[in-house]
Amino acid sequence: MEFKIDTQARGVRIISGQEAKDRRVLLNQLIEIAESAEFEEIILPSIEPSKVYIDKAGEEIRKQMYTFDDKKGRELCLRPEATATIQLLADKHLKQKKDVKVWYFERCWRYEKPQRGRYREFFQFGVEVINPTSENVADELIAMAEEMMRLKTDTFEVNRCVKRGLDYYVEDGFEISVDELGAQKQVLGGGAYKQGIGFGLGFDRLMLCE
Repeated sequence: MEFKIDTQARGVRIISGQEAKDRRVLLNQLIEIAESAEFEEIILPSIEPSKVYIDKAGEEIRKQMYTFDDKKGRELCLRPEATATIQLLADKHLKQKKDVKVWYFERCWRYEKPQRGRYREFFQFGVEVINPTSENVADELIAMAEEMMRLKTDTFEVNRCVKRGLDYYVEDGFEISVDELGAQKQVLGGGAYKQGIGFGLGFDRLMLCE
């Protein structure tokens, strides 16, 4: 069950009851798939310097970010996505390590028009492989993504060659969409960047699939 309160910001929800239980079941299934492939959980900060995302993802993302100055005048933001932070971690601490596999489940925030399946506060499940050594890592991730999608639906489309909208991607990426969701049909997207490869899954949209 979802509740909305007039004084709340647009695009946020209070979730309880059976829906909350169903979300937990789905999350546990996603974690099981990721951890069976030797991915380990990583927990990321919700507040970051805005520069982290602008430097990694491009200036265009600034329009979607919730930004604010802290008490010392530093520009911070609520995390709009997770991969940029993973890249920063890779740059600072993981350059000498191979095949670092992590999964995350995080709240993210973007200032977009709220629609069915698209919220300003949303949940993203993702996996990342830092410094991969397998030549087939993209195929392996897509196979994992397809397995995750089948938890909710058998009817989806995989596009293995698509332009991704963030500057850090170094080649065409991949997406999975579900036509029944209408305008917001993209559920999952990913691709390769300088430090590795991964994908993010829109948890709220996956919940809508049947």
